[in-house]
Amino acid sequence: MERFLKAVTGGLLLTLSFTLLAWGVEGQGNGRGKKEVSGRSPIYLGQHRDIWSPVVKTEVNLSEVKSIKSSFEFRTFDPEGAVFYGDNNGEDWFVFSLKDGVPGMQICKGHSVVSVTGGPKLNDGKWHLMELSSKGTFVILEVDGSKALVVGLKADGVDEMISGKLRLALGGILVDKKELIVQFQPQMDGCVRGGRWLNLTIPWETDAGELWPCYQHIQPGSYFPGTGFAVFNTSVFPIEAEQSGVKIEMWGDFNQMDGTILSIKAPGQEPMLTVVANNDTKEITLTFGKVITADKIITAESVKRLALIFQKDSVQVLKAEDPSEVYLSITPESQAGYLTTWREGRLAFGGLLGEGDDYVGSHYLTGCLEKIQVQGKHLDLDVAVKHASVTSYSCPA
Repeated sequence: MERFLKAVTGGLLLTLSFTLLAWGVEGQGNGRGKKEVSGRSPIYLGQHRDIWSPVVKTEVNLSEVKSIKSSFEFRTFDPEGAVFYGDNNGEDWFVFSLKDGVPGMQICKGHSVVSVTGGPKLNDGKWHLMELSSKGTFVILEVDGSKALVVGLKADGVDEMISGKLRLALGGILVDKKELIVQFQPQMDGCVRGGRWLNLTIPWETDAGELWPCYQHIQPGSYFPGTGFAVFNTSVFPIEAEQSGVKIEMWGDFNQMDGTILSIKAPGQEPMLTVVANNDTKEITLTFGKVITADKIITAESVKRLALIFQKDSVQVLKAEDPSEVYLSITPESQAGYLTTWREGRLAFGGLLGEGDDYVGSHYLTGCLEKIQVQGKHLDLDVAVKHASVTSYSCPA
């Protein structure tokens, strides 16, 4: 366990915040313009909203809280993001999150803050039983029946009467992110289900019209449902040497994809390259500028990887696991100078880039890219400008 300690803080309130997590899903209106989400059903934490805003939240009188133990199941492939938040009257607060797949807690009371990380990595795509409880001056996190984190809390005022409102939230926080002493990316492509929350029966509330589902089975990857794409400025991918060029690699079942897998375009120019899958013909078409190559890759079941290597005035296409096996090598006169376009353009996965400076696209992809690498490094779609429907770490299986 790794600890970042500024001060030791008082305990009962933050223990209550920590242990309140899960009801279940069937939404109804509550007369305040918000939908109520009750019970033990799954809640997908990655639903579109401002990235720091919770998916669901609620408020309860502390006088109603009788128990300080709860449990819930949690599943994700995402290594980083917000899971649960709680505070007292908008002041003393608690955050439970993941970073590098490892559980972490940040607790604030008054002017004191404590941050603790430790336990097993949870981003393996399996359901893990989380149990949160308080014993004396200790807050305890158990994962699958084993202790993962134990945080001792003892400070002046710990025995003071606690009153007022307790605010709770899933998938985001209600405090300014500047208050956090350990920063993290808040978006969490994960699910919570089967929660048992103290003795409370009040539901969560959400501003969303409908909550997105948790898929019954998932696999690692980035899922494109046919409604949006993810866009990067190509300038963020440095070219170390023109001789080596730029290499983009994509893994997946290309036989099941339909739509634009990839497009590259510089402002005011025709697309430099588009890669489009046709699920009816089981073909992938590569188009350079306005020219469709005579060769089409027939996506047989064995084709699970597609690599593109952009050099100064040519593009190589590889489809085999053997990096030395070149399937296509193309040098069209109309698209000489690929690396110049690369430095000034945009790279989109899952859609065809449009005109202008806004992120308008079309011909969106339906399918799962199991892994994407640029220059040999894993590409995190959470840092792209992406449509809310695109998931970064999981696909339905």
